[in-house]
Amino acid sequence: MVRFRSGDEVLTGEAGGRSIDAGGRVYDLDEVEVLAPAEPTKVVCAGLNYAEHAKELSMEQPKEPIIFLKPPTAVIGPGRYIVIPPSSSQVDYEGEMAVVIGKRCRNVSAKDADDYILGYTNFNDVTARDLQRRDGQWTRAKSFDTFAPMGPYVVEADPSSLKIKTWVNGSLRQSSDTSDLIFSVPELIEFISGIMTLLPGDVIATGTPPGVGLLKAGDFVEVEVQGLSKLKNGVVSGI
Repeated sequence: MVRFRSGDEVLTGEAGGRSIDAGGRVYDLDEVEVLAPAEPTKVVCAGLNYAEHAKELSMEQPKEPIIFLKPPTAVIGPGRYIVIPPSSSQVDYEGEMAVVIGKRCRNVSAKDADDYILGYTNFNDVTARDLQRRDGQWTRAKSFDTFAPMGPYVVEADPSSLKIKTWVNGSLRQSSDTSDLIFSVPELIEFISGIMTLLPGDVIATGTPPGVGLLKAGDFVEVEVQGLSKLKNGVVSGI
């Protein structure tokens, strides 16, 4: 599934090759603006959810999911710019696989979680690392406008073992596999839906593998989960 803007209309359709089929109307992909594939009321992120990332940081694996929120105003689509805020001198990329919720989800068990999933997409959990360290909690560091790039499509997939990679300026920075997740997608949905109601379009970002690092103005960052196409965003400085 792809969300896109054609003229003044925002539409959804299915991408195939260089075209989009939106209910029988076909659009040239080069002539529309591809948007973020969901309009979440909230973005719920899992922290420290790859075993190798915990090892990289010399931290114990968590006994239960560590979660935090990004506001919907942080969401941008493919091709849009990540803006480095003036208040931060260390903004990092974090390539991730994200889950898009398909229907209202509350107190759902892991065994039933698949029934509530619309699909999967690429995600970049952009983080002002210096502010995260300074504040001692994560809200400011994770919540700036443009700090939740996602897309380009929502795709059905088996999330249990997918390659995940991040490049900056064409240089491979992260390379892992979702089989290294500490808490699986169904386990995350059970845990999160036991705390808060998830609504259609809400997004769960499942955590980042080893290799997170710095972004600077002029960089070009790409995130690719196997089978989900590529999420591509440039980086600029804010004023």
